[in-house]
Amino acid sequence: QVQLVESGGGLVQAGGSLRLSCAASGRTFSRYAMAWFRQGPGKERDFVATITWSGTSTYYTDSVKGRFTISRDNAKNTVYLQMNSLKPEDTAVYFCAAREDYSGQYYYIATNNYNYWGQGTQVTVSS
Repeated sequence: QVQLVESGGGLVQAGGSLRLSCAASGRTFSRYAMAWFRQGPGKERDFVATITWSGTSTYYTDSVKGRFTISRDNAKNTVYLQMNSLKPEDTAVYFCAAREDYSGQYYYIATNNYNYWGQGTQVTVSS
């Protein structure tokens, strides 16, 4: 069992930056792949970024490449999403997710690939 709690969301102007945090507890954090998803009003929950348990490999959805950076600090059991050059279309509830992953060889981008979810944190980007 893994418990995830997101924080760091808020209101920011277009072009600004935010850093989201996801604190994990309950089980060994280093053997879990981690990801960020987001869900805008009236939309499905979509993949944003993922990072392997080793922290050596990352993958991003095309719309955030070059603007967002996912990272993790296993000693602190925390995953981060640094968001720069924010756009109004980035407005959404952002969710942290985790899954057991002992190989670290594959990326997982579907919601049903993940077993554990945080409660979400709201990000609003104004124009």
